[in-house]
Amino acid sequence: MSIAIFVILAALEILLAVRTCVVRPDKKAWRRDRLVVRAIEVGIIVLCLAFCPQAWRFVPVLLLLAILFVIAAIGMLLRRNKQGGHKKGAGAVAACLLSILAVCLFMMPAFLFTGYSGLPVTGEHEIARTSAILVDSSRTDPFEKDGSYREVPVHFYYPADGTEQYPLVVFSHGAFGYYESNTSTYMELASNGYVVVALDHPHHAFFAEDTEGKTVIVDTEFISTALNLGSIEDKQAQLTFYKEWMKLRTGDMNFAVDEIKAAVQAGAADDSWFIKGKEGENIQAALAMTDISRIGLMGHSMGGATSVELGRERDDIAAVIDIDGTMLGEYTGVENGELLVREDPYTVPVLDMCNWKSYNDNQDYIAAGFPYPNVVVIGHAAEGFSLGIRDSEHMDFTDLPMFSPTLGKMLGSGER
Repeated sequence: MSIAIFVILAALEILLAVRTCVVRPDKKAWRRDRLVVRAIEVGIIVLCLAFCPQAWRFVPVLLLLAILFVIAAIGMLLRRNKQGGHKKGAGAVAACLLSILAVCLFMMPAFLFTGYSGLPVTGEHEIARTSAILVDSSRTDPFEKDGSYREVPVHFYYPADGTEQYPLVVFSHGAFGYYESNTSTYMELASNGYVVVALDHPHHAFFAEDTEGKTVIVDTEFISTALNLGSIEDKQAQLTFYKEWMKLRTGDMNFAVDEIKAAVQAGAADDSWFIKGKEGENIQAALAMTDISRIGLMGHSMGGATSVELGRERDDIAAVIDIDGTMLGEYTGVENGELLVREDPYTVPVLDMCNWKSYNDNQDYIAAGFPYPNVVVIGHAAEGFSLGIRDSEHMDFTDLPMFSPTLGKMLGSGER
């Protein structure tokens, strides 16, 4: 769709240039033709905004074309009484090429992102959504310089037509992901009778919103360290980063679970909940149908590691799912230049889902007796399961390859 629209816009520019070179109209007539073409282009994009899924992708090019239309209209009005000779073909061709280049640049969001708006769900329930921000007055945010408290956005997906209490699933996104990274997962679960709470981990999330309405962008130092961790040969330095990341994230998830349980038990959210406007009624509805006696933890990548570690720390967790994440919290120290992995039993039922290469690597680790944490945890779990998805890569466990195939391929997407 995006390419077809670009081709139409480019064709209009080319037709104008060809007409100018062949007919050689005077400048007044050319300015009129220019304005007509701009009006048609704006109309095409307006139709896209009205009928195309994920229409926000076309907003940048609409702004560009609207500005160009206004410039063309002003130019025509200011020179309405001037003929000024004939429009030169070279100038028309140059204007055509510049316009096509500008349109191409401003259509990048439309090229990079698809019209994906979610997968069909299999459950019988309609799905409702609501959000709040939890403010943890017991922790300061290590990324903030003003000593402000740590804030944890929580996003609920729950049966809109629910008439009973449903199990709670708390989800943690991966490094520089964000809460919507696995929306299809939340929607599927909610449609089948679960209350899902997707967390944002501010400064670890690509972006999040704080209580002042400001957008909190991912910390650049965190991105750099996470991407280059494999080049750090000092295992003690690696372990220090792992512990720092897990402390922050498990603190977020632990606080969220505690606050949700307290609100369900009290029948109302306390002062730690920052709730916008009428969302309070929706939060109350979601909490009313949350069964805190059945809690599962789940996450992708670093979020999976967070879930596994918190599953060890709490005694109220019924099950844990790690989606393609190395269980970083299982590293306990360094000996002889190698990371040590804890070997005490994992008492919570745990499922380790992984991409195809990781799954096969795990089989090699098992054969060689190498202490990779996921292998050790599953081997020492009361109920431990491994699931490898054939022909999959890391980002295939999120919605990104459907939302943006280009970015999915760049970050790791296979055939599944």
